[in-house]
Amino acid sequence: MQNAIATLTERGLFDNMTSADLAVAVNKPMTVYAGFDPTSSSLQVGNFVTIMGLAHFQRCGHPVIALVGGATGMIGDPSGKSSERKLLSPEQVEQNIVGIRENLSRFLDFDDLAAPARIVNNNDWMKNFTFVDFLREVGKHFRMSAMLNRESVRARLDSENGMSYAEFSYQLLQAFDFLHLYDTHNCRLQIGGSDQWGNITAGTDLVRRLRGVECYGLTFPILCDSNGQKFGKSEGNAVYLDERRTSCYDFYQFFLRTADADVIHYLKILTFVPIDEIAAIEVSMRAEPERRAAQNKLAEELTRTVHGQAGLDKARRASEVLFGGSLDGLQATDLLAVFANVPSVELPHAAIAPVPVVDLALAAGLCKSKGEVRRLIEQGGLYINNRKIAGLDARTTDADVIDGRVLVFRSGKKNFLLVKMAG
Repeated sequence: MQNAIATLTERGLFDNMTSADLAVAVNKPMTVYAGFDPTSSSLQVGNFVTIMGLAHFQRCGHPVIALVGGATGMIGDPSGKSSERKLLSPEQVEQNIVGIRENLSRFLDFDDLAAPARIVNNNDWMKNFTFVDFLREVGKHFRMSAMLNRESVRARLDSENGMSYAEFSYQLLQAFDFLHLYDTHNCRLQIGGSDQWGNITAGTDLVRRLRGVECYGLTFPILCDSNGQKFGKSEGNAVYLDERRTSCYDFYQFFLRTADADVIHYLKILTFVPIDEIAAIEVSMRAEPERRAAQNKLAEELTRTVHGQAGLDKARRASEVLFGGSLDGLQATDLLAVFANVPSVELPHAAIAPVPVVDLALAAGLCKSKGEVRRLIEQGGLYINNRKIAGLDARTTDADVIDGRVLVFRSGKKNFLLVKMAG
């Protein structure tokens, strides 16, 4: 079997491990887990590194577990955070878990008999504890000095916001997760971002102390762009894996806009494109940077992985709309994403369809007079939904209003106006 650590290192996904023995131990199948706290109904592109880590281990023949933190999500992991998370209600957490399960099912193979993937919820075992029971059975095995010296704790204690007792206790909860997964699934490796080092080592220490077994931790580097900004943090606007929160078009465009300085790095870390193929893309990119071959490959691979071939096709069609491509098969949400930065106007249904095109263009403010609209039509320069208006007597129909919500005017090659149905 292929050595997973060698694979991670080759692709820039290795940061640290708790013992050098792990490099040899992974030559045999070993159950691996990573945790995802349900702070949202969808995972984000910032979760890609951990997801890819699990996927690489599974591809190398290791059973993998994705732990969804139904219990820990009620507290919130303080690692890498400058202030305390807003506490979610139990109902919100349960709702978020449903979305995350769906997200993960796109990346992990749950039908692989040799190296199966599982999803577990830590609330299934944590809900049985009383506070006193947890302190007696778990808390007594931790020393305050070690807990206070963890980097994530020290950084918060030294900050203006400080740290609550609930957050301080988070590392105990995650450590017990590792112990439970060792007991129930013989799980011996936890993986996560480098900001998880303290939580991971808390778990390896607990398993060693209570079971006398050597378990391991492995971390990935925190993925940042060439400016040092965390990957996926686009001016505070998260890019989600759920199409209902981030359209296929916006998702595709996010990666298509990747800077030249970052794109090869992202191809190695975020895709399964073979390293030799990435090297060839890099050579091509240097010779013809204007083709943006690397960005196109990155956007295509990730959009296909997250949204399937149908999602990629939709994103491509949406992109082509700006260059006069057909709107067939696109929904109103897709068009709202494509035309988010173009002028728009809201009109009542009666003013949009069925009405003469000349009247609608005037009411929408596309032209200043009916005479101007007529001249535009006569010159072949007026389009509705990228279809040319052929005659002065043309009328709109309800079929022109996509999903009963939007209609797209275009004058000339690139002047768009989005007409939205009011109400």
